[in-house]
Amino acid sequence: MKNLDEVDKEEILKFELMAEEWWNPEGKFKPLHMLNPCRLEYIIGQIKAHCHCNSDKLKPFQDLRILDIGCGGGLLTEPMSRLGAAVVGVDPVDKNIRVAKVHADQHGLDIDYRACTAEELLKNNERFDVILNMEVIEHVPHPEKYLKTCSELLKPGGIMTCSTINRNSKSYLWAIIGAEYIMGWLPKHTHDWKKFITPEELESLLVESCLKLIDTKGFVFNFLQWDWRLSAEDFSVNYVITVIKK
Repeated sequence: MKNLDEVDKEEILKFELMAEEWWNPEGKFKPLHMLNPCRLEYIIGQIKAHCHCNSDKLKPFQDLRILDIGCGGGLLTEPMSRLGAAVVGVDPVDKNIRVAKVHADQHGLDIDYRACTAEELLKNNERFDVILNMEVIEHVPHPEKYLKTCSELLKPGGIMTCSTINRNSKSYLWAIIGAEYIMGWLPKHTHDWKKFITPEELESLLVESCLKLIDTKGFVFNFLQWDWRLSAEDFSVNYVITVIKK
C-alpha cells in the first residue's frame, strides 16, 4: 500500500487523468516524447562513463540494476531494458503502471513494474546501481526527505540522474505560460511554479544526502530545429544533474 505521506494526492490525480496518453507522441505527453531523445542521450552517456560498461556489447547495461522512479508509461524504462539492464519501474499512479505493463508485454520486454513509491522499495531493502529520477522532484511534497530515500536506494558508487525545472521568471514564462497556456503542450495546472527548484537548491539537497555532484547539463529547446539539445551552460529552465553515491 502506497504511503500517501510521501506523495501528493493532487499530483496523482493529474497523472491518472492523462495515463492513457503515455505512448501517443501527439498527445498530452508530447513534450516528453520530444525531450526523450535528449534525455536518453544524456542518461546513456552518464551510465557508460561512470559504470564502466562495455560499449562493444549489444547490451552494455546487462550487469546493471536500474530503478526508474516515476516511470509513467515507460518512456525511459523500455530503452534501459533494451540495453540489457534489469529494470524496476515504479510509479504511485496505478493506471500508469497498467499502461506500462501492457506496452512492455506488446514489445516482448521483461520489466519489473510496480505501483509503489521509493519509500516502499527502501523498506524492502532494495538497492540499485543506477537511479533515473527524471521530472519527479517538482511533484513531491518533501524533496529533502525524498532525496535522502533515493540516496539510500543507491549502492555505494552508484549514480543517479535527477532532472527538473529551474525556478525563475523565465521558467514561469516558458514552462507554464508557454507550455501549458500558449502551446498547449501540457494540460493547464500540470506544474506548480512554487515547487520548481533551482540548481543551487537541488545541489545542496543532494550533497546533504551524501551524494557527490559529477555533472550538470541544461535541456534547451531549439525553436529553429524544433528539438531539444544538451547545454553545458544554460540551466535557466530545464536541467539535469548526475550524482554518485559516496
